[in-house]
Amino acid sequence: MEVFTIASKKAAAAATETAKETEPKKKPVRKKAAAKPAVDTVKPQLKILFAASECVPFVKTGGLADVMGALPQEIAKLGADVRVILPLFREVPDAFRHSAADGNVSPAGRMRHAVDFEVEMGWRRQYCGIEALEMNGVTYYFVDNRYYFNRSYIYGSGGDEAERFAFFCRAVLNALQPLGWKPDIIHANDWQAGFIPALLEIQYAHLPFYANIKTVMSIHNLQYQGVFDRRAVQDLLGLGDSLFTDDKLEFFGCANFLKAGLIYADYITTVSPGYAEEIQTAFFGEKLDGLLRARHETVSGVLNGIDVERNNPATDKVIAETFTAEDPAGKAKCKAALQAELGLAQDADAPVIAMITRLTSQKGLDLVDRVISEIMETGAQFVILGKGDAKYTSLFSWAQCNWQGRVAARFEMNIDLAQKIYAGADMFLMPSLFEPCGLSQMISMRYGTIPIVRETGGLRDTVLSLNEFTLEGSGFTFFSYNAHDMLEVIRRAVSYYKDKPEVWRKLVERGMTADFSWKKSASEYLSIYNKLT
Repeated sequence: MEVFTIASKKAAAAATETAKETEPKKKPVRKKAAAKPAVDTVKPQLKILFAASECVPFVKTGGLADVMGALPQEIAKLGADVRVILPLFREVPDAFRHSAADGNVSPAGRMRHAVDFEVEMGWRRQYCGIEALEMNGVTYYFVDNRYYFNRSYIYGSGGDEAERFAFFCRAVLNALQPLGWKPDIIHANDWQAGFIPALLEIQYAHLPFYANIKTVMSIHNLQYQGVFDRRAVQDLLGLGDSLFTDDKLEFFGCANFLKAGLIYADYITTVSPGYAEEIQTAFFGEKLDGLLRARHETVSGVLNGIDVERNNPATDKVIAETFTAEDPAGKAKCKAALQAELGLAQDADAPVIAMITRLTSQKGLDLVDRVISEIMETGAQFVILGKGDAKYTSLFSWAQCNWQGRVAARFEMNIDLAQKIYAGADMFLMPSLFEPCGLSQMISMRYGTIPIVRETGGLRDTVLSLNEFTLEGSGFTFFSYNAHDMLEVIRRAVSYYKDKPEVWRKLVERGMTADFSWKKSASEYLSIYNKLT
């Protein structure tokens, strides 16, 4: 097994596989700028560059895109100069692209060609163009290389994934000088951008233009790390053997993009305080827990928010009837419409339990599999929307046939149907094995749908279990990853729904009026940035 020995600007200990700390090796420290005068001055506008592989509304495969679509705009509202850079995938809609018909003038809301240059990738020199677009107070840059990004998929199953995103990391850093814009902070997100902090420290920091640029590395899901052949990555990025030691870039004989970012970033964040704690343990740490414990002083969790404008039952044009916390009558019409659309029995008294999820073991579907018959014995109806593993599509296909009119399964990605489910369901089930943050529980509460969750990661940060004595709380929770613990909590929720309508109405109102916006999160990130500069 590998022993991690890490040093950082603030972390001074490292953990071995047995969780014992050892004396760390020293990490080179960049020269700091001269101390500022001890007088109150107006701080210059902070310049922040977000680097990520996806961003709403341009390209999306998961929650990272939602974060990149909302967080930069919210930080821009606080007065920072915020820009986002991502690959120009084929999936980016033509509505945002500059076409030949536009001539030499780029219409509003469309890309303009900013700069182009070549990027060294091993023995090759590859073209790189940067297209720019301004929208909602944020400048978006798109890294254009058709060989790497003009494909029918966003992420592949291996092949040249290391080369594609090594190119992206190198291109981000090489683009800054031609663009004539130097950020104070580069905020890299997930493994696809993981080598940006490493390359900046190893190969660029001695150059005057790049001096004193600070980096933040965000983990959105620690399971995905970008682990590839060491020699291939070395050749692509020009990295010497001395960098591939256990306290730097080496990872069980391979190169790990995410580890590279975690080693060299000035600060590390993840998407909830609960997940920040969990990933420093062996069970959740995915073999990087020792590293994260060593850097615990520069690791924090900042809870994601949701788009409260888009997810607003008072204005949502997709749902059957709008409603508010003060006037929730429209929710009953949304429930009836959902039952009709999905072929469920028109029964206003039957609680509808919903799941909108990827069909993977992470999402706790094995627990549902174990007790689905008992869940149906409560008299509830069950709705699931999502795509994923065949074993789970088989499970819910069988359930839909076995309980006709009471179970509805849709194996697709359907944004409009998801909104209808949030609005029409009574309960939202998230029994996840682990959940870095989770957005669905927050969206469901926004629509008056009460969450039933396992106490892990962001779920325990956002859902407080109902206290039967004080009636405080916002949902129903269980701790152990156990099917019958989940079942008992579902039974408890159903009993409150059927027998204590006044308490249920208070839960609905409490969830609908909770603040899940990005404002607080943006302020927390800005505080981190200010401490680094």
